[in-house]
Amino acid sequence: MSRRRGLVAGSVVLSFVLVGCSDVAASESSPSDTPSSSSTPIASATPSSTPSTTPTPTPTTKPKPKVKQTPQYYALRVERQLDKLGYPVGDVDGDITARAKQALCAWRETHGMPVSRKGLTLNDAYSVLNAARRPTPTRAPGIYVNKTCQVAYQIVGKTYKRIVWVSTGAPGYETPNRTGKVWRKWAGAHESSLYPEAYMYDSLYFLRDRPGIALHGSRVNSLVKPYPASHRCVRVTRPEITQIFKETPIGTKVQVYGDY
Repeated sequence: MSRRRGLVAGSVVLSFVLVGCSDVAASESSPSDTPSSSSTPIASATPSSTPSTTPTPTPTTKPKPKVKQTPQYYALRVERQLDKLGYPVGDVDGDITARAKQALCAWRETHGMPVSRKGLTLNDAYSVLNAARRPTPTRAPGIYVNKTCQVAYQIVGKTYKRIVWVSTGAPGYETPNRTGKVWRKWAGAHESSLYPEAYMYDSLYFLRDRPGIALHGSRVNSLVKPYPASHRCVRVTRPEITQIFKETPIGTKVQVYGDY
């Protein structure tokens, strides 16, 4: 009997020990002071308090390529402005013809630029388009014939009254580079004393020692070429010569200069 009680008692102790072991094992795997996994935030969802070291790319806009402006870009505007300011260009169509080159040549001379018959340059374009009026002449009143440009300037007072196309003497018949004064005026049409059937209109003779040389109009304007084509006289377009004739008294200075 006593032995049986001992076995029972031993089994009770053993049972207690097993329960105790079970509790210990449970407490090691889930300590009571450790927060539940359901209350622990996920690391990847936790915002970092340290800023990222990777720089944010800055959006860049590629600059637009600059359009290279050429003289032709300004040609039509330049012709319009030259025509407006009294530099004859012929047809205002953006085509820099020989007539337009005469006007550009005159522009360069009257603005102190190198004189030439070359085509339009960017410097020419900027100069023309920035101008509001003709310049004031630096020469005395008179008529000035520039053989390089094949133009004549009529200066009255302190202004360029007219800038006109001319055609001076052709090779072998060059108009001499001289300064004279108008000594004779012959109104209307008359036949040349040197060249039969060559008619002159509103002639202004300016060299006494070369009495056959004059500024005059021709039978048709097509004879006033953009290059030297006369027999020593200075051909001027009509009706320009008619107006110059009326406004030019005897004794007016006439100067011929330059080379074609």
